[in-house]
Amino acid sequence: MTPALETHDLTVAYHKRPVLYGVDLAVPPGHLVGIMGPNGAGKTTLIKAVMGIVPPVSGWVKIFGEPASRALGRVGYVPQRESVDWDFPVNVMDVVLMGRYGRLGLGRRVGAKEREIARACLEKVGMLPLADRQIANLSGGQQQRVFLARALAQESDLYLMDEPFAGVDATTEAAIVTLLQELKARGKTILVVHHDLTSAQQYFDMLLLVNLRVVAFGDTAEVFTEELLQKTYGGRLTILSKIAQEVKNQG
Repeated sequence: MTPALETHDLTVAYHKRPVLYGVDLAVPPGHLVGIMGPNGAGKTTLIKAVMGIVPPVSGWVKIFGEPASRALGRVGYVPQRESVDWDFPVNVMDVVLMGRYGRLGLGRRVGAKEREIARACLEKVGMLPLADRQIANLSGGQQQRVFLARALAQESDLYLMDEPFAGVDATTEAAIVTLLQELKARGKTILVVHHDLTSAQQYFDMLLLVNLRVVAFGDTAEVFTEELLQKTYGGRLTILSKIAQEVKNQG
């Protein structure tokens, strides 16, 4: 089976300083994958390298067997909320319609079909009543929902989400989890940068542990172990021993 996402020897450097080393990865389609590791481990860098936002020093990326540069139309991307200029004068509907531009092609205008798709995506994330509101006037959780709706509007096969749970309330987090499960049920592949070890086993069927290199990748039940978590995080997390004990108890 052709991997949804495949990388080989992927290395990325900032200012000549490598921040991600030799990543070999093959993600099978139809899975919900959590990308986890300590701060500065290269999780966001990996997502950006796949998207072509940062150039690799070496290696390559393929999406469904095609070079990433030719297949990004099949990828939906949700960036970190902090990286977005929320003061840009645009409303909720306009942001979601941006997700349709790649499908329209050059010279084609947004029509009734695109607006209907955008409305359906906003309804899916509970934001349709706020379609005309300026994005600067939304809460953090509402802003995150809008970007999820934009990704849905792309009608992608592979979704890359960078910390979609950061700074959202419990209601929004539950809504995001439901949406991710629905996408997986439709055969989509989703990679999510995530920080919370306590919810990892519940949310993801596969885990990618990263600390500058790939520490482990596989089914959550096989990867979420005391040994691999310790290898990934070292002494950086004070709750690690508690999590590891919970793993033992569940075993």
